[in-house]
Amino acid sequence: MRKNVSPWLHQLDKERTTKKIEEDVKTNVAIIGAGIAGVSTAFHILEKTDKNVVLIERHLLAHGATGHNAGQIVGHFERGLASLVEEFGLALAISGQRDVESGWDLLEHMHSTARLDIPLFKFRGHSGYSSFAQVLVRLENNRLRVAGGLEPDELLISETCTENNIIPEEYDGLYQVVPLETVKKTLETDAEFIAVSTYTKGCLNSALFCEKIVGYLESAYPDRFALYEHTPIRKIILSPEYGLLDAETHTIRADKVVLCTNGFQDLRILNEGGLDIDSKYHFLISGKMGYMSGYLEEFNKPATAISYFTDPSTSADNSYFYLTRRHYEYERGKQHNLICIGGPDIPVEDTALYSHENELPDERADELDRFVRSVYDTTPNKKIDYLFTWHGLMGYTRDGVRLVGPEPKNPVLLY
Repeated sequence: MRKNVSPWLHQLDKERTTKKIEEDVKTNVAIIGAGIAGVSTAFHILEKTDKNVVLIERHLLAHGATGHNAGQIVGHFERGLASLVEEFGLALAISGQRDVESGWDLLEHMHSTARLDIPLFKFRGHSGYSSFAQVLVRLENNRLRVAGGLEPDELLISETCTENNIIPEEYDGLYQVVPLETVKKTLETDAEFIAVSTYTKGCLNSALFCEKIVGYLESAYPDRFALYEHTPIRKIILSPEYGLLDAETHTIRADKVVLCTNGFQDLRILNEGGLDIDSKYHFLISGKMGYMSGYLEEFNKPATAISYFTDPSTSADNSYFYLTRRHYEYERGKQHNLICIGGPDIPVEDTALYSHENELPDERADELDRFVRSVYDTTPNKKIDYLFTWHGLMGYTRDGVRLVGPEPKNPVLLY
């Protein structure tokens, strides 16, 4: 068993002071959850309105999923575009995809406005495929992107693949045929992959980003912004005009309440202004555990993010390994590349049993190590010192689509 040690939390300010709620509070907007979703929501509300904002975190700023992820930025849903179109239709799916991709502009705006000095890497990342079925899914996604007015992802298919499979004519112009070695070189591997797609990806220490943004908000809006940590919210009472948050020994009254959590909190919602809100909405959330490892390399390669679909029997929407590489300062003034590896998510049946204090099972660490040695760094007998091994609980809706917007039964509450 290995300790849960995240490289993102390692870079946080250990001397930062925290504040717990010590009196009843009245505000325009109360945001529950101080991860990257909650911090970003606070930033844009403060910038675009004159409203007062209170950000509430039951533990510590950015210490949940935001501090225990793979550090990779991607502009897509947890499902492929083709499956979204099948369920929601082309217009709505494309609209959602366009909105998700526009998140890059919002993120870069936050970074520049706050004048952050932490790295925000943006580049052309890759995904490698090991079966023709996976390639067909990517082709269909590209066809639908074009049909909806979006640019297609670059898709390189090896000559080996096209020699053994027939690509339907409807996909003409949506891919290029290249030598197999071009696919392998793009994926930085000698392993067997038959195609690679390329699209915008990035890397960011989202926990450090949150810490820096909160510092900016406290400086820029001292009279309109407050962060309360170690302040769990157990109950929300909604009236037609406001929400009342039960913060144990104190209350927070807010005109609007925004939930920016993973969805697993023990939280009761009472709607006094109308129809009952299903307090079991948490059960719409599916828990998945991500396991990750990280080690340092010489600082001699550019940042990248690559997904590898190593199992030909899996779909092109899930069950893959991913690798990120970026500049990382482990000791002050010393430059390294940090290599982060994550594997297929593991479903979590009872999220109440999850704790960041849990150790990483040896079998998961060994699985990630085998991937590194068979795909990314095949140097025989190379010693790899995994400074970081960590896990994180991620919350997904059952259909893989985020719930965003006002609660239909009472718009005082937003998700």
